[in-house]
Amino acid sequence: MADIENIQWFPGHMAKTRRKISEDLKKVDAIVEVLDARAPLSSGNPEVESIISSKPRLIVLGKTDLADAVQTENWIKFYHAQNMACVSFSIKSKGDIKDFKNETEKLMHEKLARWKLRGMVGRSLKLMVVGIPNVGKSAIINRLIGGAKAKVENRPGVTRSSQWFSSKIGFQILDTPGVLWPKFEDQNAALNLAFMGSIKDHILDIESLAVQLIERIKNDYISNICERFKISESDFQNLEQQNLLITIAKKRGMISPGGKADTLRAANTILEEFRLGKLGKITLEKAIFKKS
Repeated sequence: MADIENIQWFPGHMAKTRRKISEDLKKVDAIVEVLDARAPLSSGNPEVESIISSKPRLIVLGKTDLADAVQTENWIKFYHAQNMACVSFSIKSKGDIKDFKNETEKLMHEKLARWKLRGMVGRSLKLMVVGIPNVGKSAIINRLIGGAKAKVENRPGVTRSSQWFSSKIGFQILDTPGVLWPKFEDQNAALNLAFMGSIKDHILDIESLAVQLIERIKNDYISNICERFKISESDFQNLEQQNLLITIAKKRGMISPGGKADTLRAANTILEEFRLGKLGKITLEKAIFKKS
């Protein structure tokens, strides 16, 4: 089992997407940047701010169904403290659609007031939705338009072209493909993206990735891990990294021909169950507030 070092993934179509986003800016009134609530900093493309220039931006914390609710609230407070418009969004909550509408109209109140003075009644705000791969953009758009028109899968790189949709709350929405940035300077952020499935698994050492995920979350969520895999906390604390995968494989009956524990299958199971929320609601990054 090799260590994971220097994770990089920037396929050619992402450079094209970045150029297209820049070209389409003139067509929209505001940007909706979707972040993964489990790791908002890691899932934020550092190039977005320079690409969108002076366009108003709404931060949407997606995949909140998979994240620690207390931490999500802290992240909303974090962005509000920086005078940034921010709202959480669950694909299961009707109230979040109303919150999205209210926060967007609050962000755009000056433009909406100008339109009203000019008698531009019925004009729709045009929003561009951006974000990294597999962050939940299409699922959010489907909730906003009241249908399943945007393609959704739990893997990166599904949306490959931009497309306009009309929402049921009066906004025109431009969906864009997920785009990363050319080089990950922060490998901790790259690991978080790999944990969440925003980077193609086939370029990674899955066993190392699964072990590092457990290492990352064990301090705050050890009870989740032990309950899910039926390991006592005392036994868990005494397990070495490779023995962890062997133990989980045996607990789940993942045995290869010859009676050997299938550690690769166990690793894939750990990652899949984290990504689907079966390990519980887990957040990888905590909001840090500056002391006044």
